[in-house]
Order: sequence, then structure tokens, then C-alpha cells
Amino acid sequence: MAQTITQSTETLADYYQKVQKMGKLRSLPHAQRWSTAVLKTLGFHLDKGTKRALAQALPQPLAADLTRIFWLLHFPDKNLTAQEFYEQVARRSGNTDVAFARYPTTAVFAAVKELISPELSQRVGRALSPELRAMWEQA
Repeated sequence: MAQTITQSTETLADYYQKVQKMGKLRSLPHAQRWSTAVLKTLGFHLDKGTKRALAQALPQPLAADLTRIFWLLHFPDKNLTAQEFYEQVARRSGNTDVAFARYPTTAVFAAVKELISPELSQRVGRALSPELRAMWEQA
């Protein structure tokens, strides 16, 4: 049990360091804030089954970020552009620079993909709009 908690903590630390470095962020709290914004926005645009499968594959704090978003009636936008996604992520992170949102978003996508299986990664890609799918696959 203690070994699992230690491995989980190391995984999260590595995850946030990767997001900080790849996302061009100044500190780990910035990486955590941007990670939360990207995961909540991603969770909003995934179907229920894919979101649940992804949450089960992620460490608890990341899974909570992904699933903590709720809308009473929500239909995923299958034509969402990358620009619109960046705008939503920037707003959610408390940042106004939409152009900069590309870096942390790509960093979070890449870090998440390292934590999950290739099959789940493909499933997530299929659940996204074409532009987001391309972003996900390139990360």
C-alpha cells in the first residue's frame, strides 16, 4: 500500500514537471493550474464512457480534475476548433493569452498519453472533434 502511494506521488510529480517544462510554465503551481484547466475542458468535450475510462486510468487528483465538471444537458461539440478549445482552457486557467494556451494544452495531452494505454489514447482521440483529435495525436 505504501509503495503504491509512493509510486502515485512520483508519477504525479513527474507529470507536473513534464507539464511545466513542455508547457513553458514558471512553476509547479502554474503547471497544476493549467493541468486542471485542460483536464476539465477535455472532460467537458468527451462522451461519458470515454471520460470514465480515462479517469480510471489516471491518478486520483487528475481523474478528479477530469470528472469534476458537470452540465445538466450537454452534447459534445463535434466541430469544436482548436482555437475555441484554447480559449476555453485559457479562461478556465485564469489566463487571457489564448495563443499561449497551446503550449500547456499540448504538454498536458502528452503527459496524459504517457500515463494511459495506446488503446485508450486512440479511444480518446476518436471521441474528439477532428481538430482536437489532431492535437491529441500530435502531442
